[in-house]
Amino acid sequence: MASSNSAAGNSLPDQSEWNTGLAVTLEPLVRRVLAPNPSPYTFNGTQTYLIGDKQDVAVIDPGPIGNGVAGHADTNGEGHVEAILKAIEGQRLVAIVCTHTHRDHSPAARPLQAATGAPIIGCAALAIDDSGAAMGVRADAEFDPLYAPDRILADGERLVGDGWTLEAVATPGHTSNHLCFALLEAGALFTGDHVMGWSTTVVSPPDGDMSAYMLSLQKLQARQDRIYYPAHGPAVTKPQQLVRGMIGHRKQRESQILRLLADASFTIPDMVAQMYKGLDPRLTGAAGRSVLAHLIDLETQGRIARGPETAEQQWTLIP
Repeated sequence: MASSNSAAGNSLPDQSEWNTGLAVTLEPLVRRVLAPNPSPYTFNGTQTYLIGDKQDVAVIDPGPIGNGVAGHADTNGEGHVEAILKAIEGQRLVAIVCTHTHRDHSPAARPLQAATGAPIIGCAALAIDDSGAAMGVRADAEFDPLYAPDRILADGERLVGDGWTLEAVATPGHTSNHLCFALLEAGALFTGDHVMGWSTTVVSPPDGDMSAYMLSLQKLQARQDRIYYPAHGPAVTKPQQLVRGMIGHRKQRESQILRLLADASFTIPDMVAQMYKGLDPRLTGAAGRSVLAHLIDLETQGRIARGPETAEQQWTLIP
């Protein structure tokens, strides 16, 4: 997911500007097929990328399927697998690549594999044992429990096809298993949910880790990629500038929390109300998860302390 992966209250885009279900050429080695799953959490929908303009092609983030759980972002994937297969007709699918295992990214890997025999390659499987007591949200509710890769890529490992090379870039934080993929011939980076131009990414504990996320942003800042292709929203044409801004935004959120706690103890819902003015109410839970990630990071640094774990749990600044 992107914007449960996003705490910004952006409205949905005009879908007439996007060719849902059709293969759109973005540059010689890159095409996009947009899944029909727009929502406050996925923006215009999940973008599946097709890599390669010759015989061998790879698919990055195959997307959702149409039999998801009601209320989740993968319930509107009807026809997406068929659209991908139509787009690659006459070519050979050699890799089904997944950045991470949220349910709007990886479930379509299985029917694509069944149709083509291509291996599922990329991030590791991820299963979370979580009671979901914190804030009434199951932290594993949006993961794909059936994801089973044939090959897991480590940081720096490569996939080579006919005229293209994909290199894995480990970017934990949004999820612990998140990978970006660099298309070396084009100077392009497929950023999944780690970096998006339309919104910030939710970092949701216990698997989401703010410290790891910040380190991953710094890792991307040190790279020289020409363009980012995120799983949700438009391409990012000034990636270093955006990443600098994202790092600054996270530091501002941390400073906001510390200023609030300097005056009094706060619960997470009270902090969200103070920090996210005008937030779409549907994204309140996502914002709370990101605040929790910041709090855990600050707690690890020894700067704040938490009270007893109750429905009204308080957080306090350490003098």
